[in-house]
Amino acid sequence: MPYMAYVDQYGQPGEMGQDSKQIILTPALCRAARGLLDWTQSELAERSEISRSTIRDYEGSRHDVHRATAAQIRRAFEDGGVVFMEVEGCGLGVCQKGNSTSPLR
Repeated sequence: MPYMAYVDQYGQPGEMGQDSKQIILTPALCRAARGLLDWTQSELAERSEISRSTIRDYEGSRHDVHRATAAQIRRAFEDGGVVFMEVEGCGLGVCQKGNSTSPLR
């Protein structure tokens, strides 16, 4: 049971405690965000200061990463122009910031 309210590093309200495990990044979102930015795993590793082998293993679902590591990766994506958002009925999603160069048809 959570015991304290707080605001996380992304300005989202939450609750502290062992039961509060808000997902900030998944392996699929990591791959999708890299694809949006056209980054290799090596480029993400350099920008996030996380080893490429950790990124490779995480994206391949070979192991989980610590919450702090996920936050570093997510911050690199956000600095690169990716936006993470909660999509009602779907969960966490990702898109490029200000991508209005190609009109919808």
